[in-house]
Amino acid sequence: MCKKIIKTLAALAFVSAAVFSPRAASAEDKVVKVGILHSLSGTMAISETSLRDILLYTFDQINAKGGVMGYKIEPVIVDGHSDWPTFAEKAKELLEQDKVAVMFGCWTSVSRKYVLPVVEKDNGLLFYPVQYEGEELSKNIFYTAEAVNQQATPAVDYMLQQGKKKFYLIGTDYVYPQTTNLILYKYLLLHGVPVENIGGGLRMDSSGKVISAGKYVPFSYTDFQQIVADIKQFAASGDACVINTINGDSNVPFFKEIVAAGLTPSDCPVVSFSLAEDELRSMPTKDLVGELGCWTYFMSIKTPENKAFLADWKAWLGTENYPGVVKEKRAVDSPMVLSYDGVYLWKAAVEKAGSFDVDKVRAALEAGDISFVGPGGKVTMQANHHVTKTVYIGETKADGQFKIVSEFPDVYGEPFQLKTLDAKLAAMGK
Repeated sequence: MCKKIIKTLAALAFVSAAVFSPRAASAEDKVVKVGILHSLSGTMAISETSLRDILLYTFDQINAKGGVMGYKIEPVIVDGHSDWPTFAEKAKELLEQDKVAVMFGCWTSVSRKYVLPVVEKDNGLLFYPVQYEGEELSKNIFYTAEAVNQQATPAVDYMLQQGKKKFYLIGTDYVYPQTTNLILYKYLLLHGVPVENIGGGLRMDSSGKVISAGKYVPFSYTDFQQIVADIKQFAASGDACVINTINGDSNVPFFKEIVAAGLTPSDCPVVSFSLAEDELRSMPTKDLVGELGCWTYFMSIKTPENKAFLADWKAWLGTENYPGVVKEKRAVDSPMVLSYDGVYLWKAAVEKAGSFDVDKVRAALEAGDISFVGPGGKVTMQANHHVTKTVYIGETKADGQFKIVSEFPDVYGEPFQLKTLDAKLAAMGK
């Protein structure tokens, strides 16, 4: 075993409950303020409160081992309220009033889009951990998130390998699902899937160019009866699947209707990109056995790093005393782990730069040699602010965990897909 792996395992080794207990900084402590910007209320709280929790766990873990360059991390927690202008306001407060060195936050792409001009104006840093549509690159954002080529297109590749010929696209009506499904529409055409086999509907501009593909519902939507009836009819041929980019608590009534309609994974599997172990805690998983997820982490990964991480997380839950942290029936998922990884990548960059200065930390991250061996495997920050990592396909089990059925190692994050696909389709005369 190489020295680097040994050092990483040592860094992840179990820390006793006593040293994980949070405490107020004493007068002699050197402190660095770090922002947590997530929805702790509203429709997205089902997903985002766990990202707050994992960040607090990570900060406590780092503080217990001496902090960052001898500075203890002091978290400053704000609530985006699942309201996108509020995210911008809170980001401004964190940067201009609290003077945080870095922020970890956002879930939806629309919340990130609102925060982007704020961090650029104030030259702040945001680490963004949730799968997203790409087509963006900001000098002030580092995307530990899965890009489309690290989640959506590998999932489609897997379904094509399984013999699926028809793809129904459904999502929440905002930028991530809209852009991802437009990319997938072009990707499916490139792979020989005819237009009539891409369900959910198409929208065209005045010239006849497809500008939107798929069926979309508002946040917190609950009435899926007609949509699922359409899916059932679409899937009657037996060679169909659903690509699901619904976000937040709308997944609960969507899958409830799927089950009520008698649709099973053998009839028409659903591949979800915003539904992982954490969300499955509040769903009837016994009825979802065999449905698919595609992420860069599953709890079922069998590595020493993941085993140590889960043991430490469980120990921390048993001793922490932050308000609002739920202790029972907790799970860990990919956005949580990518939040965790992001903190350690930032820490490594600060230590390499020898400074918390944003420009110096950015330069360290952009060098392309900052890596961390985390619970999902080795992640490396790229010069384009995205992360190289392993992609996993998993089948849902009755206990809310995933059985890994396929993996794609060391996938380089490519944020820009649309122009590349357009050029390839044009070359094919499509």
